[in-house]
Amino acid sequence: MPKVTAALIGAGQRGARAYGPYGLEFPEELQFTAVAELDANRRMKFQEAHGIATENSFEQWELLLDGPKLADAVLICTQDKLHFEPAKRALEQGYHVLLEKPMAVTPEECVQLGEIAVKHDRVFAICHVLRYTEFYKQLKQLLVDGAIGQLIAIQHTENVEHRHQAHSFVRGNWRNSESSSPMILSKSCHDMDVLLWLADSDCTKVSSFGSLTHFRTEHAPLGAPLRCTDGCPVEHTCPYYAPKMYLEREDWAGLAIRKVVSDDMSREAVLHELRVGPYGRCVYHCDNNVVDHQVVNLEFANEVTIAFTMCAFTMEGGRTMNLMGTGGQIRAHMEKNMIELSNFSTGETKTIMIDAPAEGHGGGDFGIMRDFIHLVSEGGKEASLTGAKVSVQSHLMAFAAEKSRLESRVIEMEHYRLSLLG
Repeated sequence: MPKVTAALIGAGQRGARAYGPYGLEFPEELQFTAVAELDANRRMKFQEAHGIATENSFEQWELLLDGPKLADAVLICTQDKLHFEPAKRALEQGYHVLLEKPMAVTPEECVQLGEIAVKHDRVFAICHVLRYTEFYKQLKQLLVDGAIGQLIAIQHTENVEHRHQAHSFVRGNWRNSESSSPMILSKSCHDMDVLLWLADSDCTKVSSFGSLTHFRTEHAPLGAPLRCTDGCPVEHTCPYYAPKMYLEREDWAGLAIRKVVSDDMSREAVLHELRVGPYGRCVYHCDNNVVDHQVVNLEFANEVTIAFTMCAFTMEGGRTMNLMGTGGQIRAHMEKNMIELSNFSTGETKTIMIDAPAEGHGGGDFGIMRDFIHLVSEGGKEASLTGAKVSVQSHLMAFAAEKSRLESRVIEMEHYRLSLLG
C-alpha cells in the first residue's frame, strides 16, 4: 500500500492528539506534510513532531488551501462552525477529506457538502468513529448473522458523566449552541450514526424532549463566586469544583481534560489557567445553553423503533444498549467491552468480551484513520463506511431531533429532507 500524505487543519485535541499520532506510530502508511493552526504553540509542536517544513506550517487554513496542493488528503479538525468552509474548499481543490464531526452546523450545509463530495469524486469521510470500534462492529455482525432474529427495537443510553458535561458542555467549547451547535449534534451525532447503521433502514419519524435543567444560575450554592478559585464556600462538597476536577483525577480521562486546560500540566500552570481561563468558572455562572438531558424517539422504514437517552447525571461515562429481536436479546456495555447475547429458544445467555482499549473511543480513532488511509491509497475506488450519503442522513436525524424538541412536534423525515432542498 503506497504511503498517504496528509495536511492537518486544526491541531487541537482531536487533530493532534487523536488522529495525528497515527502518523507517528505507522510512518510507513501516513506522513503529515502540512499543518494549519491558529495557536502558535500547538502549530509548532505538531510541526516539530511530524517533521513538517516551515513553509508548510500556516496560521490560517485559507493559506494552506489557497496554494498548491501539499498532500493527498486533508484532515479537518477545527471547531464545529469552522467545518463547512475548509471542507468545501478542500474537496474543490482535489483533496480527499477526513472531517471531524459534525459535518456542519446547519442541515443545509450538510446537504451541500454531501453534494460537493459526490461532484468531485473524492474520499469524504466523517469521523463517526463508533462504527470503527470492535465493539460496534461485533454488534453489527451479530445482527447481520441473525443472532437475535429480526431486530425489533433498541434502547440506547449515552451516559455523558457529570464531570464530562461540566468540562465540555458547561465550561467548554460546546457549551453554547450559538457558538458551536446543539448538544444532540455536537455530542450525539455519533449515536445517531451508529443507530442508523444498526437499524439498517431509513429513518422516517423523529420526536424529542429535553432541557437544560441543572446548570443554571438559580441553582448556584449560596455565596458561590463566579470562579471556583475565588474562595468558594462549597469547594469541599461541590463535585464540579475546578481544582479538584482538573488536578486530582489521575485516570486517562482526567489527564486528557487537564491537557485541554493547559498544555503545561504542572500544578502551577493548571491553577493559573483556572484563575483566568474558562475552565475555572463556576458551572452555575457560565454562558451555557445546551441541554443537560434529552430523549429521542426514532422510527425506521423497516418498523424498527429506537429510544435514545442522553443524560449528564451519571457517575460514569459510556454507552449502554439493549437490542431486542424476535429470537433473542443483546445487552451491551461499550466501556466494559461486554456483550451479553440471550437466545429465546435455548434460554441461554452467552457473554462476549471485546478486546479493545478504553481510550481513543474504544480504538475507533485509529480504526477510522486506518480505513481512510486505505481508501485514499486505493484512489477512492470504494466509499467510506461513514461517507457523505449516510452521514448526511444521520446528521439530519440530529437536526430533526432538535427541531422536534424546540417545536414540540413529531418530525416526518421525508418532508423535512424535501424542505431543505428548497
